[in-house]
Parts: sequence; structure tokens; C-alpha cells
Amino acid sequence: MNITFPDRPPYYDANRLALTFPATAGGMNVECAITAEALEDHFGAASPREADLRAAFVAHRAAIESAAARMIEATGSDAVTLHSGYFRMYGDSGEAPKDRAR
Repeated sequence: MNITFPDRPPYYDANRLALTFPATAGGMNVECAITAEALEDHFGAASPREADLRAAFVAHRAAIESAAARMIEATGSDAVTLHSGYFRMYGDSGEAPKDRAR
């Protein structure tokens, strides 16, 4: 599946305490999100403030988009949210550890 991410800044969703960012998968629009908790726990965001979340997202955009792409491929969903638990399970790169991948 061809998954692309436009080079646009993420949107801060204060109600969800998350940053959202778009993707296109096989011609379908997908809303992606990463929680403030995930950005703090795994990508160095200093706080859940918008500026801190954006800085962490920009610094780690490639890893975040890569993890989102894997989740889109796995679920085929039109909306995915990356939580801290996803990165605890698969690591900050979002890839399954070699000893867990089967």
C-alpha cells in the first residue's frame, strides 16, 4: 500500500491532548494522531504544552510517520492514534523487536 504524508505542520487538538496529521493510503485520506503522553514518554516533549509537543514532533517526524504507516497498514483504518503503549510495545521506531516479531 502506498502511504504518503503531506509536509504540513501537525494540528494541536486540545480536547484530545494530541497532535493530528494527515496521511493518504491507497488514495484514501487517513487522520493520524499521536498523544501528548507518547510525545512526552518517547520523543522528549518537555510538557503537554502545544509548543513542546510540536517541537518533539518535528524532531522525530520520520519515526512518528513510519509508526503511523505501519499502523495504517496493519489496520486499514481511516483514523489511527499512536499512544504511548504502542511505542512501549514496539520501541520508539515503532518496529517490532526482533525477539517479539513472529
